[in-house]
Amino acid sequence: MVLFGHLHLHVTINLTTLKPKPIIPTTPPSTKIIQFPCFHSMALITTQPKNPIFHRCTTLHRSIPRRDNSTTVLGLGSIKNFSFDQKQSKISLKNNPFCYNLAVTAKATANAAFGGGLEAEGSLKHRRILLSEVEVKRERSVFFGRKWNSLDVGTAGMVLVMHVLCLFAPFHFNWPAFWVAVALYVVTGLFGITLSFHRNLSHRSFKLPKWLEYFFAYCGALALQGNPIDWVSTHRYHHQFCDSERDPHSPTEGFWFSHMSWLFDTNSIIERCGEPNNVVDLEKQPFYRLLRSTYLVHPFALGTLLYAAGGFPFLVWGMGVRIVWVYHITWFVNSACHVWGNQAWNTRDLSRNNWWVALLAFGEGWHNNHHAFEYSARHGLEWWQLDMTWYVVRFLQAVGLATEVKLPTESQKQRMAFNSDTITT
Repeated sequence: MVLFGHLHLHVTINLTTLKPKPIIPTTPPSTKIIQFPCFHSMALITTQPKNPIFHRCTTLHRSIPRRDNSTTVLGLGSIKNFSFDQKQSKISLKNNPFCYNLAVTAKATANAAFGGGLEAEGSLKHRRILLSEVEVKRERSVFFGRKWNSLDVGTAGMVLVMHVLCLFAPFHFNWPAFWVAVALYVVTGLFGITLSFHRNLSHRSFKLPKWLEYFFAYCGALALQGNPIDWVSTHRYHHQFCDSERDPHSPTEGFWFSHMSWLFDTNSIIERCGEPNNVVDLEKQPFYRLLRSTYLVHPFALGTLLYAAGGFPFLVWGMGVRIVWVYHITWFVNSACHVWGNQAWNTRDLSRNNWWVALLAFGEGWHNNHHAFEYSARHGLEWWQLDMTWYVVRFLQAVGLATEVKLPTESQKQRMAFNSDTITT
């Protein structure tokens, strides 16, 4: 009480005996205030940092120069290299919904204490995605208002051609062509993308004999989603910077951006991530380097074989319908599984468990489970969570082909659990 009375007396003397003086900021003009993600504090830096984000999962490949001028910061138990955009002077709460901004908190407290005379920062309302609590905080325009380079055009052109090819499907239907599409959906989608590219190569959830690892990876290349090196690099960056400004495909920049349009802005991708330096384990293997340099040859060779075997219906269904189907199923994991569903684990991001995506994507829809335990070979952690990819891995383990299969322990589950009930949105 004495301290409080002394403070009150001091303020009274200042107000009655001193003339009002303009408030002079204590921070030098060149100093920028940065709030680092996942830290409940603020730090000062006196340089103009740079901000990259990343993306490499395109249908074409191009070397990307390395950006060396980066700032290293510490985040949640690991060291991560950040580099920031010179134009970005402040990362505030409105750009990062997962940590507190002390400046915003201070203004809100002052606003309440002094009768609402101060305008609180971060009060700007953002558009919400339909039927979701997820807000679009940094809407990105990809199709208009920018220059398209040759890689943008090539990637968008390839996706467009596959969709146009699907338009012929009703007029060239036959049952052999349909079953060819279903078989290739399993081969390229399950064996290639979910089992190989994702759980085996991106997260090393289990080990396979090299001949079998390479076979499954080759199946993934036939999905026309990029070569293994680029696909894995993008996905690892997604986990490292999930739903932040450096995430290659977050719905906080728009649902359709996270779903597919992020593929078509390679300049933005270069600014975000630069050269992919997180896939050294794949780049040192000649097979993956060869697959990267000859990537487009393989799906086009498959298309030629399909046309020779069954004519135009096989091409339409085995290439067009099947590729577009696997495209959107994979993309729904990036978009829908960060917007709709429930969160069973405290992952501090937007990942959700989405049952209908899990059915279509061979278990990949249990996405909050995956973000909680990204090393786990099993995504459907509950008995009722259908996970076809896990069943294949379990079979390979039973016959001795899959080894060192990783699963979360009970102590790891306890650390990731919410203190309260599951959050559903």
